[in-house]
Amino acid sequence: MKQLSSVKKSILTALCIALCVVLPLAFHAVPDGGTIYSPMHLPVLLCGLVCGWPFGLLCGVAGPLLSSLLTQMPPAAYLPAMLVELAAYGVLSGLLMQWVHTGKRTADLYISLLGAMVGGRLLAGAAKALFFAAGSYSLSAWAAAYFVVSLPGMILQLILLPVLYTALEKSALIPPRYAKRQNIGKA
Repeated sequence: MKQLSSVKKSILTALCIALCVVLPLAFHAVPDGGTIYSPMHLPVLLCGLVCGWPFGLLCGVAGPLLSSLLTQMPPAAYLPAMLVELAAYGVLSGLLMQWVHTGKRTADLYISLLGAMVGGRLLAGAAKALFFAAGSYSLSAWAAAYFVVSLPGMILQLILLPVLYTALEKSALIPPRYAKRQNIGKA
């Protein structure tokens, strides 16, 4: 499989970081849109899937920091837990795309996405319970915040991200994950 150059990865990462600032502005026009749809998750997960874990990590840290500085979204009180969660998404989506090779792009994408989404939520919940809200954070609060309220966002991510990845691949902006098989000897 052909790899993206570090220049292209840097450009795509910068674009994803910019989307971490712009997308929440659009989604916050809807009441509780940021909480329900988790708009920053989309570019961070995409960055990890396309550019790999180091760039996904950079996007997962720089995106929410820059957004918080420029727009106060996320608010400072939520920023530490979001940094943990989004950094985990960037790292895990990138690592899983690197490690998972089923022979089918769609399967690789869903395995990587689901693994990153669950892993990031587990790490963010653990960080909240141990450091950011120690003693006052319950399992039911974690499940409600990370799975129930954000379910529409998770569905959006599972629908939109494979479509975006495939579109980037088909437009030759990223190399194909698997080479197309040639039918040799057939007229």
